[in-house]
Amino acid sequence: MDLNADLGEGFGIWRLDDDVALLGLVTSANVACGFHAGDASTMRRVCVGAAERGVAVGAQVGYRDLAGFGRRHIAYAFAELRDEVTYQLGALEAFCRPLRTRVRYLKPHGALYHAAATDESQAAALVAALTQYDDQLPLLCSPGSVVAQLAMGAGLRVVPEGFADRGYLPNGQLVPRSAPNALVTDPEEVAERAVRMATERTVVAVDGTVIPCPVESICLHGDTPGAVRSAELVRAALIEHGVALAPFA
Repeated sequence: MDLNADLGEGFGIWRLDDDVALLGLVTSANVACGFHAGDASTMRRVCVGAAERGVAVGAQVGYRDLAGFGRRHIAYAFAELRDEVTYQLGALEAFCRPLRTRVRYLKPHGALYHAAATDESQAAALVAALTQYDDQLPLLCSPGSVVAQLAMGAGLRVVPEGFADRGYLPNGQLVPRSAPNALVTDPEEVAERAVRMATERTVVAVDGTVIPCPVESICLHGDTPGAVRSAELVRAALIEHGVALAPFA
């Protein structure tokens, strides 16, 4: 099982995540590429840390929305979104090359992640950018989403992921961040959910329903309260239950 986290989401002197601590715990790093968060120095720093620890680097692409942290929906035209995703991929690749590593996968962030799950135009823009940039790169996304279906149809590898620190609705979608129970902040509960995802391929929704969760990667948000402690417990719990941890890419 892969364990991924959103990293490099600071900007200038502002630091959001404990990137150093999380890089010692995860197997894949979703690095912000400067549009929703991150800047050149932050991207370089995270790439260096990931390379030193053997952590796979993925491009965490988002809307051009620093003020809103990429969590506000933007109605992009297909070509503009395609080109902005391509731009972010190339920017992160520039920091990987000197380290003799590379971008290993793509993951949309925030509002783009949710839009691509249901909006065919935005999903198609993501798939087009990835296909034209490097059709061997996997796409990390929600299982069964529109973007997952389009990506598979284009011959791309799709890696389904689950969120141990986010609440799920009975239909399998995430609880909106504006709603109650959107976040799971108790590190022990987060670890328990991660083990369930890895061993049973299920998750308990906010209404108590047990729903399928067929994932190959488990995400922890670096900006969730107690993120480092949750990551420590998740890693320990997965290993204790015999789950081998390794990057999917």
